[in-house]
Amino acid sequence: MLFPLGSPQRCFWTLLVLTLMVLLLAGLLRVERHTLLLGGQAEGPPITNIMFLKTHKTASSTVLNILFRFAEKHNLSLALPAGSRLHLGYPWFFLARYVEGVGQAGPPRHFNIMCNHLRFNPPEVQKVMPNDTFYFSILRNPVFQLESSFAYYRHLTPAFSAAPSLAAFLAAPHTYYNQSLLRNAHARNHMWFDLGLDPNAPVEESYVRAHLAHVEQRFPLVLIAEHFDESMVLLRRRLRWQLDDVVSFKLNSRSRRSVTSLPPEAQERAKRWCALDWRLYQHFNRTFWAALRAELGPRRLRSEVAQLQERRRVLSALCLQDDAPKNKTQITDARLRPFQSGEADILGYNLREGLDNETLRLCQKMVMPELQYMAHLYTLQFPQKRPKNIPFLKA
Repeated sequence: MLFPLGSPQRCFWTLLVLTLMVLLLAGLLRVERHTLLLGGQAEGPPITNIMFLKTHKTASSTVLNILFRFAEKHNLSLALPAGSRLHLGYPWFFLARYVEGVGQAGPPRHFNIMCNHLRFNPPEVQKVMPNDTFYFSILRNPVFQLESSFAYYRHLTPAFSAAPSLAAFLAAPHTYYNQSLLRNAHARNHMWFDLGLDPNAPVEESYVRAHLAHVEQRFPLVLIAEHFDESMVLLRRRLRWQLDDVVSFKLNSRSRRSVTSLPPEAQERAKRWCALDWRLYQHFNRTFWAALRAELGPRRLRSEVAQLQERRRVLSALCLQDDAPKNKTQITDARLRPFQSGEADILGYNLREGLDNETLRLCQKMVMPELQYMAHLYTLQFPQKRPKNIPFLKA
């Protein structure tokens, strides 16, 4: 039906259409603003009380750098190793007294962030971390985690040093492995050990299921090293942080020449030898992807990963002399040379020349190896204490 121009009916329908268009546009703008500001994450202030269980050889040094930078940026307190220690009592179970500032005169002290290497011991951790602390960790495929440990801890782990090669070790591990030696922690179910569990326990279904449930209850977020960018998207969402808070460069990585490529049969032996770690990894790989599907969905995940990677490219062009990491002989600033261990050739970075002071500070923090950064933060937090001694920097 056609209404005469200027009739009440025509005016009513015109007004109704305009109103609906305004409401639709307003809704779209609200969604777009929410997406731009929060990246789809939950609203609220950023989480600042955090316990990161830093597992070994799992890209955890890169996560540590992210947490150190966030702590320094927001002037948060860190649970740092006491005195001359460079870790929190590892490989022994963590005790609160391993933290600088704990056990001294005065009221109990709580810290915002704990992220240095330790063997998880919940009652002692809770003595120094607030009740609302967010717990998370990271895992890696145990085949590649074991290969990395063999290279890095070759001369520190009796089971490794006695074996002529990793393949030889995996062919007959009990020939070299003595479970009564704590220094052999790196040689079997290393991630299970870091969680405070028994790496030599029998792989019985009821035992494994019970302890996986316990870990899942304690750590509401477990990241996966092989999917690091997706992990950072999920971490940012859970912590309600900004994009730049989780952008990073890969730290403590090895050159290709110091990586051993294991044949399929050796990989299967590694899975059987580290069966507890393999079950741990399989379980949390499933929960990780389930969380991504539930909280973001494929399209949002691809978009946020792309944003993260683009921001990393921008900062790489801004900070780094070139994209390729360097071995220790090529790094011109001795303060940025990473610690070398075993047969691993640990890489680092050179910064671009001519950076202004503010940019230089930003870039230095992004590439600073963990021991140097920990020593720097220790001095900032405890200026009255003797500075940490990093012996290899004086070599």
